[in-house]
Amino acid sequence: MKGLTMAVKAGPRIQAALTATARPTLFSAASASVLKSQHVRCASGASAGDLKKTPLYDFHLANGGKLVPFAGYSLPVQYDGVSLSQSHKFTRSNASLFDVSHMVQHIFKGPDAAAFLEKVTPSDWKSQGLMQSKLTTFLWPGTGGIVDDSVVTRLGEDEYYVVTNGACLDKDTKYFDEELGKFGANLEWTVLADSGLVALQGPQSAEILSELLATDINLNELYFGNSAFVELKLPDGSKTHPILISRGGYTGEDGFELSFNGKLYPAFETTTPTIKALLAKAGPERLQLAGLGSRDSLRLEAGMCLYGHDLDDTTTPVEAGLSWIIPPARRQTGGFHGSEVIVPQLTPKSKGGSGVTRRRVGLVVEGAPAREGVEIHRDGEKIGTVTSGAPSPSIGKNIAMGYVRDGLHKAGTEVDVLIRGKKRKGVVTKMPFVPAKYWKAPTPA
Repeated sequence: MKGLTMAVKAGPRIQAALTATARPTLFSAASASVLKSQHVRCASGASAGDLKKTPLYDFHLANGGKLVPFAGYSLPVQYDGVSLSQSHKFTRSNASLFDVSHMVQHIFKGPDAAAFLEKVTPSDWKSQGLMQSKLTTFLWPGTGGIVDDSVVTRLGEDEYYVVTNGACLDKDTKYFDEELGKFGANLEWTVLADSGLVALQGPQSAEILSELLATDINLNELYFGNSAFVELKLPDGSKTHPILISRGGYTGEDGFELSFNGKLYPAFETTTPTIKALLAKAGPERLQLAGLGSRDSLRLEAGMCLYGHDLDDTTTPVEAGLSWIIPPARRQTGGFHGSEVIVPQLTPKSKGGSGVTRRRVGLVVEGAPAREGVEIHRDGEKIGTVTSGAPSPSIGKNIAMGYVRDGLHKAGTEVDVLIRGKKRKGVVTKMPFVPAKYWKAPTPA
């Protein structure tokens, strides 16, 4: 994949140009052979072909990373000498670094970029503030099912930075290619391959990052959902190239995602020195490396969905409890994929809408952990299914996420969870299981 670049411009027909170079000068898309090898399920399945390597691959090996296949990449599930629970708790009390370079980074740019994004998502992009981001979902026309969930940042007047799930690369690439072709707009789409993406998460994240800043910026005024380009200081006195930092993450803690631009800079060479500088400056008592295992338990405690498990092509944002991503204006005007299904779902049947038949809920389960696929029953009848579940290191209980019949989704509802043929008591619980600690702007007086 390294050295292959692709830029796609939407017009009456999609046009693609592939250029082989010694060093990428455009954000690259994956080759057809890589795309074809992706697992059908958009979760943690291994690629059928050779696993890809992130810019930190050698660094993981040198630091005791236990590598496993994930989203077509070789990524660390944990590190030698540190249990998943220890890594999880360290993140909650200090800070951890996660390699998330398997996520796919895109740029949509052009006069019609906002209009296109408003067609394929239910969010409002024309009024989005510069250097601000938010969660959204790409939707299937006709059904309103979720193609993928994503965080989108407005970088410029007509430029948007989009991050999608790595294991959905094949499906998402086909989806964007087809939708841009149908849209027929003046718009350029580039996929940022050969780039790095690292998540710095935990309550000490801002303090650690501020100690390496070579850019005049006050992190206390960079709130959750805001982004900025910064340079960081390296131990030899030099500075990094500009790095896009976005305040947010997947753990429920304060933190940042650091994007290393593989279009303008050799990210495979620059990501590791930056991570080494962060670790050296902070010291092991404040910052450690963390893997996929603790990332999953942290996101579950935070009530965050994993595509392919808690979200899929048959799930609408309303069923998934993501109605809040649809602003009032878009509920009125519609015009986005699946709006004819989704907008009526926003109003319960009792109030004249279509409502939904199932809802995503959190569960606290007694006894053994409830894993994905476990049935949820009430009064001897199946009412739903668990989609994610694990022991919670933070609260010392077994927690889970799943879907239950509408009307049985209220907190405090008692259910039976069938684990290995045995009924275990479960209680519907509000999410997040652990309160979020995002760095948000003060509420106006």
